Amino acid sequence: MLTVNEIFHSIQGESDQAGRPCVFVRLTACDLRCVWCDTPYAFHEGHKLEVEQVVAQVAAYGCDLVEITGGEPLLQEEVYDLMERLLASGVTVMLETGGHLSVTRVPAAVVKVMDVKCPGSGECDRNLWDNLSSLTARDQTKFVIADRADYEFAREVTLRHGLDQRCAAVLFSPVHGVLPPVTLAEWVLADRLAVRVQVQLHKYLWAPDARGV
Repeated sequence: MLTVNEIFHSIQGESDQAGRPCVFVRLTACDLRCVWCDTPYAFHEGHKLEVEQVVAQVAAYGCDLVEITGGEPLLQEEVYDLMERLLASGVTVMLETGGHLSVTRVPAAVVKVMDVKCPGSGECDRNLWDNLSSLTARDQTKFVIADRADYEFAREVTLRHGLDQRCAAVLFSPVHGVLPPVTLAEWVLADRLAVRVQVQLHKYLWAPDARGV
């Protein structure tokens, strides 16, 4: 049994799939409290569903891209069964995870989009650095950046671990409404980093605080 916050069909707002239609399965609960978190309602709100019910609801949208997110989805043991069932249905499965829990059990065919927490998040000391060795050429790392100090941290981690060579994409994302995207873009260009500057597309298509999008 899973505790599910919401299941909805929207546009992929982040990752290297930004702009594509996607079904999102948002699971309830998170043990991080990032300063800039935009989904605190997922900490506690949710309802119980069997894995089969979740798979059926996803299938009803007829979409070939699915993202499991949260909260922190890896807190729920049955998420591994969910990932396997979704893969077996023939869809592309993405997992958005906070980077502080081991990803070693995530099925190889799942595209991991793994956060690396910057100092401005307030949760930088929770990063599980061993996770970086589990990333493959199909996976992505994401840094949510609030200021110059966060940017320099993200740049150093990216270069030290060769993330631009290890991963399909390294995503530098400005905190919406805090760091102007153009400022982040200028920093990346000045340093000639092989990373992808991304905005949260869904926050420009809909209201920044809208749910289910």
